Amino acid sequence: MDIASTPLELVRQKIARAAKIARREAQDVTLIAVSKTHPAHQITPLLDQGQRVFGENRVQEAQEKWPELREKYAGVELHLIGQLQSNKAEDAVQTFDVIHSLDRPSLLKALAKAMDAAGRRVPCFVQVNIGDEEQKGGCAIAELPEFLEQARAANIPIAGLMCIPPAEIEPAPFFAFLAKLAEDNGLEGLSMGMSSDFETAIMQGATHVRVGTALFGERG
Repeated sequence: MDIASTPLELVRQKIARAAKIARREAQDVTLIAVSKTHPAHQITPLLDQGQRVFGENRVQEAQEKWPELREKYAGVELHLIGQLQSNKAEDAVQTFDVIHSLDRPSLLKALAKAMDAAGRRVPCFVQVNIGDEEQKGGCAIAELPEFLEQARAANIPIAGLMCIPPAEIEPAPFFAFLAKLAEDNGLEGLSMGMSSDFETAIMQGATHVRVGTALFGERG
């Protein structure tokens, strides 16, 4: 396959185009290739094309899949983008370079303890329940300033804010709201935007986009 027409290159072109429209630099947007549920043989083509930042949903799946790939490919950065149970905090701190789903005090305490024990600090995005949806994880908007204070007090590095907007509603206002919340709280990182809306997210200031389907195709 011509590398210029691979899914990865097409996504990179869309990122560059959206950044240009927003008068931003494409290199200021980190593409997280969401490799959850995909086996190693589907991930290696992206690694061979130079992609190094990947997202996984589950700690156990990442532990099974990535050690061998990381031995073969230098410079891989692993992001945990799924919900994290407090009892998996220790494994998550040892396995991942960035965590995107810090969303509640019990997890905050578990992660702080795990980081202290491991002697490493893993940057975390605080997930915000931007649409105030009962079924979704995420810190309530009203509780965000206090939660950020607690995280900083526990010496957890805060990379920024993360959100998943409500399905089937125009996402731009939710992305804009997250950007405003980040600005109000002195944060620059914005993990927002997936395959269906990452261009919109970039125009609203996303620094990290989590793209799976556009790179790997629909999951079976």
